[in-house]
This record gives sequence, C-alpha cells and structure tokens, in this order.
Amino acid sequence: MVRRIEVTGSGGVRLAAWEFADPPKAGGRGRYDGGPVPGPGSRAGGVLLLHGLLGRAAHWAQTARWLSTRYRTIALDQRGHGRSDKPVSGPYAREAYVADAEAAVEQLGLAPVTLIGHAMGALTAWQLAARRPDLVRALVICDMRASALGAATQREWIQWLGSWPVPFATLADVRKWFGEDDPTLERPAPSRGDFYAEVMAERADGWRPLFFRRQMLQAREGYAHDAHWEELALVECPTLVVRGLDGALGRAEAQEMVRVLPRGRYAEVPDAGHLIHYDQPDGWRRVAEPFLEAAVPA
Repeated sequence: MVRRIEVTGSGGVRLAAWEFADPPKAGGRGRYDGGPVPGPGSRAGGVLLLHGLLGRAAHWAQTARWLSTRYRTIALDQRGHGRSDKPVSGPYAREAYVADAEAAVEQLGLAPVTLIGHAMGALTAWQLAARRPDLVRALVICDMRASALGAATQREWIQWLGSWPVPFATLADVRKWFGEDDPTLERPAPSRGDFYAEVMAERADGWRPLFFRRQMLQAREGYAHDAHWEELALVECPTLVVRGLDGALGRAEAQEMVRVLPRGRYAEVPDAGHLIHYDQPDGWRRVAEPFLEAAVPA
C-alpha cells in the first residue's frame, strides 16, 4: 500500500511524501505513525527517492515496491512538484531543495539513509551527501551530469515548455503529444507519454501540469550554469552512477564522475534514455539492486 505523510520543508513549505509499505498499524494521512520512528543512529535507516525536474514521487512507484520488501521506502514530491506546496515567491534554489531533503530524512527518521535520485533529484541527493555525510549511507545517481548544462540549454527549455499545447483535451492527447508529436523527439517513446500523463491534473478547461512552468525554469536555473564536481568529490559513501545509453549523461562524463567519487561505481542500462527507471524498469533494477544489497544489507 501507499500512504501520504506530510513533511515540513525549508521555510515551512509543506511537502508530500509517500511511503510504500505493508499496511501501517495506524492508518490515515499524517506524520509517520506506523510505530516508533528510527533515530539517526538506527542501523535500519531507510531509502529516500528523489524525482527529477517536472517529475513526481509516483514515478518511483515500481522501484519503491521492490525496495520496500527490504527497506523502509519513501518517495518525496519535491517543492513545486506533485502534491507538495508551490510557493509563488519560492525559493526554488539548490539550497532549498537540499534543505527539504535533509528535513525529510530527519523528520521521518530515515538516517542512515540511502538516497536514490533521478536527474535534478540525483543532484539534490549528492549535495545532501556532501553536506551531511553523517546522514547518508549510500547513494545512487541516475542520469545526472556533474558538468554545467549551459545557458543555451536553458533557452531551449524555455522554448520547449512554451511549445506545450496546453490545456490537453484528454490524457490520451497528453500521451500522444509527449510520446509521438513533440518535435524534440527523435522517435516515438510511449513510456515518455505515460511519464508526462502522470504529472497532469484535470481542470475546468482540460488537462494541465501539476507544476507551474515558470517555477520549473527557476529550479533549473539553479543548476544549469554551475558545475558540481567539487561537491561530488566530498561524497564519502558508496555511490553508484547509472546512465542510459541514450540518456543525458555521456559515458565519458559518467566514468569521470566515478573516478572523482571516493567510492564510486558505474553501471549503464541498454535501450534506456533519460527516464531509465521509468522506461526500462527491469534493466534499472538489474543494476541498482545488487549495488544496494552490497552497500546496504537489509
């Protein structure tokens, strides 16, 4: 089952977290109420899943279900995403996202935590691991670059977000546009259509994103122009860097990230693009699960 837990993030922002577990002793929405919360010194710890930009916690559902048979597993809707708060004035800076993840780990008693992040969520994860090595036991980086993405990519994102034909009349239209009609696609990608259908909500005039595109651009601005190699080198825990062969992270850069990491490991998933864990869940599990079993014995 899945249940919602509320976390108070940086600046009082309300964050929605989702626990994948057996039925709790005391059901319902609220803070963790399934028994005593493990403290920071607990050997059990837990897993915190962090989605990428434009994503939501639900994108981790398949991963969370196999993880939850071994570990306490939480997926977080990061600020501006999913069912978490979307404060008009932000902030949507890197510092806020890292502080939110830190708050989730501490409030939910997940330490020593295993952080698994995709794209922007992976950057948040390794920045937290660098800042608070005492909280983090292991780390999985899924298709995120350590190099600066560049100003040109930010302009491309502005144009791409502005090209979305919102509102969509139906979810089928969402799936078709993102999976077939998006001019940035090189070939049809049905799983990409499903991915974006999950971040839409029905409004009076049709289906619109759960997020505000202006806020997403603000969040991306926070890491598009900066490299993050120095923080990567500060990560002390065992770390797996995973890339899809057709993803955003190139092989040479991924292997350099592994070299920079004090305890880095490398894996790649054939036939996967940027949405590795979503469009190739079996291949993703084949590389992630053995690493976790070795680094974080249940």
